Amino acid sequence: MLILITGASKGIGFELVRKMAIDPGNLIIAVSRNVKPLLSYVKENNTHSILPLKADITSPVQRKKIFQTIKSLALSVDIIINNAGEIVNKPFEKISEADLKSVYNTNVFAPFMLIQTLLPLFNKKRKNHIVNISSMGGFQGSSKFPGLSAYSSSKSALSGLTECLAEEFKNKSISVNCLAIGAVQTEMLNKAFPGYKAPITAVEMAEFISDFALNGHRFFNGKIIPVSSSTP
Repeated sequence: MLILITGASKGIGFELVRKMAIDPGNLIIAVSRNVKPLLSYVKENNTHSILPLKADITSPVQRKKIFQTIKSLALSVDIIINNAGEIVNKPFEKISEADLKSVYNTNVFAPFMLIQTLLPLFNKKRKNHIVNISSMGGFQGSSKFPGLSAYSSSKSALSGLTECLAEEFKNKSISVNCLAIGAVQTEMLNKAFPGYKAPITAVEMAEFISDFALNGHRFFNGKIIPVSSSTP
């Protein structure tokens, strides 16, 4: 099974790579702008289940690189986990156009275009799964916090995209779901809520996401699922 994970060099993404690579039947394409932690892990553990791929998913040229890499392996895509994310924590009046574009490029436009780029490579012989990693900050009706208007609104857009793609792909054997993640102890959480201690670790959340990516498409399609035990 070929599984592509973006934002794979740290936090939940890195733990997802470690977790899903345990199965020798999986090949994990671990995409990140910084692959040094991934290369070190591969070397230390002598694993052949992880292929670190240095790429910036916001770049059309780099997305094509991802496509060509997978195509050269003569394999089909089974699962995409759009985990890469960017956050800006600033008062609304201080968020620049560049800030807003940067957040939306990573959190919305890049997964949109990456899915579009890789669509021809999906496995046509069995059910596939796209899992978009959103946030409780972008979940309708959830608590909202000052300083996170760019981030939370971009995650709302990703949730909406999930519902649209589930309808578009319903005849293509591709399920598309979105996990709205709550507080997890990561670098991104520290940017959003400095000093806050989350009740869930990156390892624990990765275990949940891994199981959902492998099995959730049997039960869900086009769903935005809150995964949170606390506020924030």
